[in-house]
Amino acid sequence: MSRRDSEHHGVLAVDKPSGLTSHDVVQRLRRVARTSRVGHAGTLDPMATGVLVVMIGEATKLGPYLTAEDKRYLAEVTLGRSTDTLDAGGRVVTEGPLPSAWTQRRAELVETALVEERRRTEQIPPAYSAISVDGVRAHALARRGEEPTLEPRPIEVRSLRCLDLTDDGRMSLEVHTSKGYYVRSLARDLGVALGCPAHLSRLRRTASGAFLVRDAVPLDALLASEDWPARLLALPVAAGRAMPTASLLPGSVLRARQGKRLADEDFIAPAGEGVFAAWVEPDGRVVAVGVRESASHRVLRGFV
Repeated sequence: MSRRDSEHHGVLAVDKPSGLTSHDVVQRLRRVARTSRVGHAGTLDPMATGVLVVMIGEATKLGPYLTAEDKRYLAEVTLGRSTDTLDAGGRVVTEGPLPSAWTQRRAELVETALVEERRRTEQIPPAYSAISVDGVRAHALARRGEEPTLEPRPIEVRSLRCLDLTDDGRMSLEVHTSKGYYVRSLARDLGVALGCPAHLSRLRRTASGAFLVRDAVPLDALLASEDWPARLLALPVAAGRAMPTASLLPGSVLRARQGKRLADEDFIAPAGEGVFAAWVEPDGRVVAVGVRESASHRVLRGFV
């Protein structure tokens, strides 16, 4: 399959079903789109459902910028049982009773734990994750019975609130975080704060940056439809959702395509200092992603 055998370029918001990895989704769409140039912006675990942003063709060059966007989730954490993967798909490793005051004071107990989680600036990822440890994926080490040493990673919790609590130890949460945040780790850490085992029992991503679950298309519907390209968000629109746009003057387009440094005078309205921007032609086509550095603008990635 050639890297250039598809004329489709754009972004799809896919509603991923449970049971598939993000890579599974990409593989299926590669066959449908007849190109290997398909990628995703932010992994969803097999158990999880919801928004998976998929890029096709030239849109794969937007990957670093779309992946960097915030994520929103609806999550369910269940107390009383922990697993090796920190979610419902793992092997049970610990079982224990709910906090002694759960029946009378559960709202207070959970809110106290959430206050600390909202303050979190670093998080230890799950052992079963795709993070590389000395060139080996952490999940591969974990499956071999080795305990990978994972350093805390910087994250930000934008908002975190409890929607519901049940007598049997289930809590429904609404989560808004920066990139790199693991909701499975949230379940683990809430269990630690509450003094009992816990695991993530359900997860649905409701937004990935500007891509919302209400606009996402179920994967089965995409695979069954011959007019799936009509669902593609065009490259200029997708780029505009990922970053600001800066319109090039007609006489500056060729120099931008050649990767040359540009000046403020090459744009109708240049982007600010240090800002990543999609440089577009007067007709809206994306020429490059660039950044303004001091007195000039540098191309970071060019588009065909």
